Amino acid sequence: MQNRTLKSRLLATPHLVWSAIFVVVPLVMVVYYSLTGAEGSFTLDNIKQIPKYFDTFLLSIWLGLLATAISLLLAYPLAYFISQSKFNVQQTMITLVMLPMWMNFLLRTYSWMTILENNGIINTILTSIGLQPLHLINTRGAVVLGMVYDFIPYMILPIYSVMVKLDRSLIEACEDLGGNKVDVFRRVIMPNSTSGVISGVTMVFVPSVSTFYISQKLGGTNTLLIGDVIESQFMTSNNYHMGAALSLILMVLILVCLAVMNHFSGEDDIEQGRLAV
Repeated sequence: MQNRTLKSRLLATPHLVWSAIFVVVPLVMVVYYSLTGAEGSFTLDNIKQIPKYFDTFLLSIWLGLLATAISLLLAYPLAYFISQSKFNVQQTMITLVMLPMWMNFLLRTYSWMTILENNGIINTILTSIGLQPLHLINTRGAVVLGMVYDFIPYMILPIYSVMVKLDRSLIEACEDLGGNKVDVFRRVIMPNSTSGVISGVTMVFVPSVSTFYISQKLGGTNTLLIGDVIESQFMTSNNYHMGAALSLILMVLILVCLAVMNHFSGEDDIEQGRLAV
């Protein structure tokens, strides 16, 4: 037993070292810079300036929630359809879902610029059939569209992974007890897919709130998100301390999301599904 424990610790050492260098150390640096001034002395001035960006935080959270809600509405029925398909169809559909993720994030965003700009593909089609062009680029709607397109695979995959592993005996039990398709979906599918939904919501909401490139390219100067403010503090103003303070608030938001996900997901969801049947 002692030899097994020693071997387990040795095998875990590379992971622990990696986590310490690329996770723990950056977090400590963010906390340090957010609580110090230019001279390196302890100060709360950076934290006290956070309320100035309250509206920006609210806008980021609102657009992040909107993008997450749209992604969930689109991803849930698609994940359900894929999980109910034949194995070969599932493989093909999952490949199509993951295919955009194989391309560079910047290229995917630039492609939407080409589609949405004033002389882009959509407006070219509209003018060719005699309709007035639409102002699509540099709007909040374009930013939400970019978020949904870039992050929806992170909603589909966890929901699908939960649904495809669903115990078929639960569905059969519900049907044997007189349940129709609506009852099966409401009493079996939905309760047992909660963990996948929570994971997908977390994986879409967190990057949507903190994104800056999508808002810069598709929203222009009309949509300033908290990610844009942080990026400007680091890259333009060279104010690492204020940028770290804003990043600290985002980290707290991420930790809250992870805590919610860990609380509501897991074996409890499966047990709730069995009780519902």
